[in-house]
Amino acid sequence: MPTPWKNQGLGLIVLLVLIGLAMIYVPGWVAGIIREGNDLGTVGKWIYFSIVGLGAAILLGLAGWGIWKLVHAKIRKDHRREMRSRSPHELTADQRRSELQENLDSINDLRDEMSDGDFRDLIDPMIDRIEAKLEGGNLEIIAFGTISSGKSSLLNALAGRDAFSTDVVGGTTVRRNQVEWPGNNKIQLIDTPGLGEVDGSLHQEIATHSAEDADVVLLVVDGPLRHSEFELLELLAKMDKRVLICLNKEDWFTDSDKAKLLQQITQQTKDLVQAEDILSVRSRTTKRRRIRVLPDNTEIEEEVEVPLSIETLARRMLQVVKKDGTDLLLANLLMQSRGLVEKARLEVEAAIDRQANQLINRYMWASGGAGALANPLPVPMVDLAAGVAISTKMVIDLAKVYRQDVDLDVAVNLLGQLGKQLIGYLGVQMAAPIVTMAFASLLKTVPGIGTIPGMLLNGIVMAIVTRWIGNVFMIYFKNGMQEPEGGLAGLARREWAKVTNTENLRKLVQEARERYVERK
Repeated sequence: MPTPWKNQGLGLIVLLVLIGLAMIYVPGWVAGIIREGNDLGTVGKWIYFSIVGLGAAILLGLAGWGIWKLVHAKIRKDHRREMRSRSPHELTADQRRSELQENLDSINDLRDEMSDGDFRDLIDPMIDRIEAKLEGGNLEIIAFGTISSGKSSLLNALAGRDAFSTDVVGGTTVRRNQVEWPGNNKIQLIDTPGLGEVDGSLHQEIATHSAEDADVVLLVVDGPLRHSEFELLELLAKMDKRVLICLNKEDWFTDSDKAKLLQQITQQTKDLVQAEDILSVRSRTTKRRRIRVLPDNTEIEEEVEVPLSIETLARRMLQVVKKDGTDLLLANLLMQSRGLVEKARLEVEAAIDRQANQLINRYMWASGGAGALANPLPVPMVDLAAGVAISTKMVIDLAKVYRQDVDLDVAVNLLGQLGKQLIGYLGVQMAAPIVTMAFASLLKTVPGIGTIPGMLLNGIVMAIVTRWIGNVFMIYFKNGMQEPEGGLAGLARREWAKVTNTENLRKLVQEARERYVERK
């Protein structure tokens, strides 16, 4: 594939050639116009120059307008690419909204091109959800935590009721649960399966999906950060999520130990979490033992209730929502839309590739059938690629699938190049019996395929060649007909190696037997 600097160098050469030609021919052309005008007399001269001047102005204006449109389009494209490469938090609110709308428009355009109805049914609710969140301004605050870290208890405390499952054994959250935060119906409190719970793969999938939706994340810990918790923080940082770390069960620690632990967590996460977003909480009422001295100086030991303590967290959450809520929502929706655009684009590409593969298979076995029926006559190989009408039609149809402009002459020329490559790979002359014998020698290197009769061999030869041609042009057209690495010859060599590897040849021979022999 040509490198950008090579393309720029070629463009500069062309521009210099045009400038040189203009310097040679334009002065003489202008001088001729002046002479002709001067020969027409005073009135005729002014009429002539007015007409010529108007025409020149129109021509230059149209040329300038066309050049400006091209330059402006390139500037906008480069600017859009640069914006998309930046983190949402590096963009202004207007820039986020603009890109988000562009992404939604792109997704809708791509959706119209999708042939897979199931994927459309999957992607439509995602689009609706993004649009609904954007219109309603609803924030999602999602809690993560290890088994028995107290995340569900903390959410219950924030919700003011037992809305989330809790269990001292741990591992009770098996699905995503959500409730409104009391007093603010635009904020949803959401619980997720704990990190490291049983059936971890399922829970990890739920947790990852929830993390993508989260506008604010509460990471609930009950001590120094575990490896899994630090990995989650790194993942959330890549997703550009705002994280509040909640050191739960603060009653487990003395004031001195709690201060040291918070300092340790702050140091561990200094590149991932803001220091003011690291807080200590107590999500449940607990009891502690104390010694009370009676009036007669006797001492008794008793238990007293220690109330839950979430005020600092609730206050910080309200500050974050009030100050940064809109920015966080836009940033999250923008990240989701970018991911959705990529999913939609890949799905469209996959659908086009599936269509191309189906087309190649159809032509491959049609070609193989023609080769089998040609027995005992040799397959015409004077110019294999250019002379096989099936392969030519396949290449033209593949170009249509990938929306590339290829006519018959271009297809025949490209197929002729591949035909010469094929003869070079086999190391034979351009004669049908020799080529077929070369293929027979190649197939003998594949263990377990047995004896291949002549009729079947001709069919396999044509099928292999057609599949190889189809693979080459599928990749060539998919990449916009840009020169592949090593040129067309390099691409052909790589695809030949894939088509003729032992496993592919074994499968092809088996299917050829089923199609051309066993069905008779």
